[in-house]
Amino acid sequence: MTINNRLGITQLNAMQRAMQQTTARNIMLHAPTGSGKTVAFALPMLQRMGHGAAPAAVIIVPSRELALQITDVLRRLDSGRKLATLYGGHSMDDERASLAGSPDIIIATPGRFVDHIHRGSLPRRMPSVKVLVIDEYDKALTLGFSREMRLITAALTAVKSVILTSATAGEAMTAEIFGDMPFAVLSFDTDAAQAPAQQIAVNIVASPERDKLATLTAMLRRIGRERTIVFVSHRESAERVWQALLSSGIDATIYHGGMEQRERERAVIMLNNGTAPVLVATDLAARGLDIDNVAKVIHYHLPLSADIYTHRNGRTARQGASGRVFVIVGPGETTPEYITADTTDADAISASPDPLPRRITLYVNAGRREKVSRGDIVGFLCKTAGIDAADIGTIDVLDHASYVAVAAAAIKLIPKGNQRLKTTSVRFAIAKTSVTTTPRTEKR
Repeated sequence: MTINNRLGITQLNAMQRAMQQTTARNIMLHAPTGSGKTVAFALPMLQRMGHGAAPAAVIIVPSRELALQITDVLRRLDSGRKLATLYGGHSMDDERASLAGSPDIIIATPGRFVDHIHRGSLPRRMPSVKVLVIDEYDKALTLGFSREMRLITAALTAVKSVILTSATAGEAMTAEIFGDMPFAVLSFDTDAAQAPAQQIAVNIVASPERDKLATLTAMLRRIGRERTIVFVSHRESAERVWQALLSSGIDATIYHGGMEQRERERAVIMLNNGTAPVLVATDLAARGLDIDNVAKVIHYHLPLSADIYTHRNGRTARQGASGRVFVIVGPGETTPEYITADTTDADAISASPDPLPRRITLYVNAGRREKVSRGDIVGFLCKTAGIDAADIGTIDVLDHASYVAVAAAAIKLIPKGNQRLKTTSVRFAIAKTSVTTTPRTEKR
């Protein structure tokens, strides 16, 4: 059974309605990145898992960032369910503690889930689990996780419903794990490369030199502080481009799979809160990140496939918004046939009409586990540091750290030395991007 829908402003409602109306036990949901798939699958998952023994649902994701994003969405739904989030680079002690608390839902990357089984913090048989969700299943089933996925499905002996989601169709990929299990396919408009012109405008920009840095820098200066993601194909290129942009005075951050988890989290936070409006990233950032209101996507390196092009472009024009895509083409490069341009005029890069103010990000060495809340941080900065509430932007509270965006002019008011925040001694420092590379064999 396949249901096809053209996505518009009501895309999330359409997906939710389709998910709730289907009587099929097993579902494949295909919809574009940023269309609200997490909310669409979360509500029927909560209904199907019931209120029996815990854990009742397992959500498997291919990346740490997607695990954190789904956890955040489930918390915002305020379902009252206990959550455990498992991923590489996270504190194993914190994860064991969350599992010991009998979570209702486990969100995990494949490698970390299996690691907990081997360590004994998860049982080898989990008959209480009634619902299995694999988000971005096309990625999870093709990134070398086949062995882990077989172990996971073998442990979940009493699953009654399987939900698979992806931005690109890939039904054939499921045979290795699920055999001939029947799935109802709920297929929405998944081709961001063919998005309506009023949503995504694609521009080809010619670089006179093979080294495209001068062209990119000129583009970003015209764009100003609008949120922009620059996609490259390699880690080394990401670091080179990022360093060059910093040297040119452009506030940029960086994201690739060789960085430590805390650095990747900080990069996304600094992009979202306006401190670093430019993110230089590999294709790892094309999916699974919670990034809002990306105005422009720049293909510094040409995408290697139509799927990669689709997912990169999916970072902009989300939830019915419009976006601009720029493809930089150097001498001797040929634009792939799957890239259809609206213009080839470099002047299409319009200057930002209303430049956003500069911000800095403060790092606080305490978070959720230390019982620190957003309200605690705002109260301290306003009452103790004397920072105007209007100068305080987004606050992100993690397990053992918090990040606060403040107006750059407030830097002189940042408290120095140890400070008392509720019952915790903390320090405030200016957060800066950094890169600590890890081996390429690291599981995400």
